[in-house]
Amino acid sequence: MNLPPRKTAFSPEDYLAWEREQTLKHEYVDGEVFAMGGASDAHVTTTGNLFAMLHAHLRGGPCRTYMADMKLGIEAANSFFYPDILVSCDARDRAPEASHVKRHPRLVVEVPSPSTEAYDRGNKFAAYRKVESLQEYVLVSPAERRIDTFRRDTTGHWVLYPVATGEELELTSVELRVPVELVFEGVEAEPGADNAQPAT
Repeated sequence: MNLPPRKTAFSPEDYLAWEREQTLKHEYVDGEVFAMGGASDAHVTTTGNLFAMLHAHLRGGPCRTYMADMKLGIEAANSFFYPDILVSCDARDRAPEASHVKRHPRLVVEVPSPSTEAYDRGNKFAAYRKVESLQEYVLVSPAERRIDTFRRDTTGHWVLYPVATGEELELTSVELRVPVELVFEGVEAEPGADNAQPAT
């Protein structure tokens, strides 16, 4: 997704108040608001598979798994996003005042379409890297049956760990290992993209 020149700027407070009244989801990037489009079957199935595995794995512990409708607020980037999946193990994200916005995720997963992949790898990842609690950022490609995990090392650098069909996905941030085939179980190849467009 290429961001257009800024038009009408929202403050973060204005955005949060406005967004509560909307029937569609909108992401907020440094004053601009972008409507989120619908998702494909492959996107929804892939996201659902990984969410189910994370939810079952983390059940009963301090970590919570959220899918699609939970906002992630990044103060350092003046932005709010709706990650496909986020996992937070921070008590601050379980407080009543955090019921609609999480700010301390350990893991974030995005399932980009062909039209949004460059943005998810570029500007969005740059914003996510400003989240101090984030340990892993995962990009899952149903079309290519490929998963790229970016993991923060002990020096603060992000290292890429790619896996594909026949291999195992390892998420060290939540101590989960699963075959890549299970992430894409039931996913049919299909064209299409779930674009984000600037709100009017």
